[in-house]
Amino acid sequence: MKLLVLLSRFPYPLDKGDKLRAYHQLRYLAERHEICLFALTDEDVSAAAQAAVRPLCRGGLVVHRLRRPGIAGNMTRALARGWPLQVGYFYDALAQKRVNGLLSDFRPDHVYCQLIRMAQYLRPHGGRVPMTLDYMDVFSAGMRRRSAQAPLWQRPVLALEAQRLLRYEVAAFDWFRHHTIISDQDRQLIEHPNRNEIQVVLNGIDTEFFRPQPGAAKAYDLLFCGNMSYHPNVDAACFLAEEILPLVRRHHPAARLLVAGTTPAPRVQALASAQVEVSGWVPDIRAAYAAARVFVAPMRVGTGLQNKLLEALAMALPCVTTPLANNALGGTDGQELRVALGAPALAEAIVGLLDDDAQASVMAGRGHAFVKRHYTWAGATARLEALFG
Repeated sequence: MKLLVLLSRFPYPLDKGDKLRAYHQLRYLAERHEICLFALTDEDVSAAAQAAVRPLCRGGLVVHRLRRPGIAGNMTRALARGWPLQVGYFYDALAQKRVNGLLSDFRPDHVYCQLIRMAQYLRPHGGRVPMTLDYMDVFSAGMRRRSAQAPLWQRPVLALEAQRLLRYEVAAFDWFRHHTIISDQDRQLIEHPNRNEIQVVLNGIDTEFFRPQPGAAKAYDLLFCGNMSYHPNVDAACFLAEEILPLVRRHHPAARLLVAGTTPAPRVQALASAQVEVSGWVPDIRAAYAAARVFVAPMRVGTGLQNKLLEALAMALPCVTTPLANNALGGTDGQELRVALGAPALAEAIVGLLDDDAQASVMAGRGHAFVKRHYTWAGATARLEALFG
């Protein structure tokens, strides 16, 4: 099958959730299909990154560069059209011409579009070629949660964006034959009458790459990692460092936290202290997991499945998280991980694991077995592939 894939970001390096999902899906789909990849980017793509992806694209690789002056104009036009800014940022007239050309010249049997950011490019072609939209996350829900916590002056702007995203998610449903999403929790947030037709396609985890390192020295008691410019991660890191860690340190006065991940926002950088290390980009994130005793993902906003939890569990690290994150993961509190809500309860769960190495080890083993059993890229992508016919 000839498959045209549209992405809003170049899928390498694997430093963001959408890139990770796209790259591993491409790896498995490329074994059986001729893929032509069209990817936007708002930053330079290195030769090494292109070399990592090009072998997966026998049908061609097209990278379209978005530049700042053009992005500003695109977002202004989006406001006038009633589009979400999230869509306007990634919509470019020249890119539309290139997509139209690929549809005409490559003549795909199916088109796979990741995220509603890219749906506008395919709106004119609905019904002409079979198409699948991967919602992945529900942007409107994440924006609505963000607006509730934002400073007062930001709330009207974020609330308006949430409303526009909600309308757009519903409208885009009708442009595509098939639809996927990362969890049932997210599926229930799509306000379309036929939302139960959306297929849940999980992420996977490479358990050969992310594997336990039992002999590693533990330099940190707690770890949180991710793209540290992404608002839900910024919120979680600040919540952990400012509210949860002080409660943990009442029982473990020497407890230290590592916050690891690319492009830390100023709020995250300001967390750095004798008790909190903010590392920024880590060349091999496995080193951060291996150096910690407990992984904590205290997510309060955002949607989707947390890849960071999959990675930590795969490396047999005992994990503590919130119901928001675990609803997508599907773990059992007290078995594969600990689930709690609010700083006191999260701190209590963390202290329990720090106090009892045997309990922490048993839970880590169960978590490792859980992700190996339920989260494989081959199984997840087979479910996606079945939609292509």
